[in-house]
Amino acid sequence: MMPSQPRILAMSSFRGIVPTAACALALLAPTLARAFPDYEVSEARLLPTFCKYTQDYRERVPGGKNPDEIERWTRLMGPTFNNMHHYCYGLMEVNRAAFSSKTNLERVHNLSNSIIEFDYVLRGAPADFYMLPEILTRKGESLVGLDRGREGILEFQRAIGIDASYAPAYAAMSDYYKRAGQPAKAKEWLEKGLSVSPNSRPLLRRMAELDGSKSKRAAPGPSRKQAGSPPPE
Repeated sequence: MMPSQPRILAMSSFRGIVPTAACALALLAPTLARAFPDYEVSEARLLPTFCKYTQDYRERVPGGKNPDEIERWTRLMGPTFNNMHHYCYGLMEVNRAAFSSKTNLERVHNLSNSIIEFDYVLRGAPADFYMLPEILTRKGESLVGLDRGREGILEFQRAIGIDASYAPAYAAMSDYYKRAGQPAKAKEWLEKGLSVSPNSRPLLRRMAELDGSKSKRAAPGPSRKQAGSPPPE
């Protein structure tokens, strides 16, 4: 079974070590950081482009040390870029939960780790950081995946409160209510999202799917003759 997060497990394994050993470990940290397993390099390719230029990743993923790209993303994101490798680790955990978890326990472990990583960035990011709505929505999705729907909804609402036109938060809210068996509520959130993002393809697609499902439920069934039933005797 693939280890879910060697980095986190390694850190927890060193709790309670004596100060001398801790100092030695600190000196070895750069060496340990470069020991990036091959499977994690492959996983990194599924992440947003900027991830390979963040701390940790740039040391481990081929091409990550490009100084021009590091400077460009640092200029775009500001000081928060120094913490964005945690967001990338969170996304990696979400992917593991979706695609490689062999058991529900492993899936829960991965999603829980993703929330830890997302929270790390959220704690240090300024109120005007442009990626806050995205990170909050991702956190909300992980919470929903852990059957913590009410907490997830709060994160979606926080994202919308920061950027009322952020369509993915409305989509996530609608998905939650659709899975909960509340199509009317799901449609309500799609309508709210389309009122501020009328050209959002994800929202339009979800609306069409909801309307299509409603039409199928409302359509009358075929008659006995249409269905190929034999005539009554």
